[in-house]
Amino acid sequence: QVQVVESGGGLVQTGGSLRLSCAASGSIFRINVMSWYRQAPGKQRELVAAFTSGGRANYADSVMGRFTISGAKNTVYLQMNSLKPEDTAVYYCNTEASSRWDGPAFRYWGQGTQVTVSS
Repeated sequence: QVQVVESGGGLVQTGGSLRLSCAASGSIFRINVMSWYRQAPGKQRELVAAFTSGGRANYADSVMGRFTISGAKNTVYLQMNSLKPEDTAVYYCNTEASSRWDGPAFRYWGQGTQVTVSS
């Protein structure tokens, strides 16, 4: 089993910054990709940024140039700068990992962390 835990959310004013952290632990042989999603009230969950094991980063258009995703062993960070009220959401970390060298990869979700940007 794989556990995913996020931290770092909070309340910030427009234009401010926050840094989210996500750590995966448990029965992990290999992590393929770690991603950040967000879900605002009344909206669908959307991909914010993803970081692959090869070091490639991808971003949603809405956060390009403001957010930066980075990673270390079994950990991923999301540096969020120039925050806007529309960035307010619960941010979830998703980890795609295999528990065996010959096993399939599964996706695991964290519990989410609230980010609120006040205007």
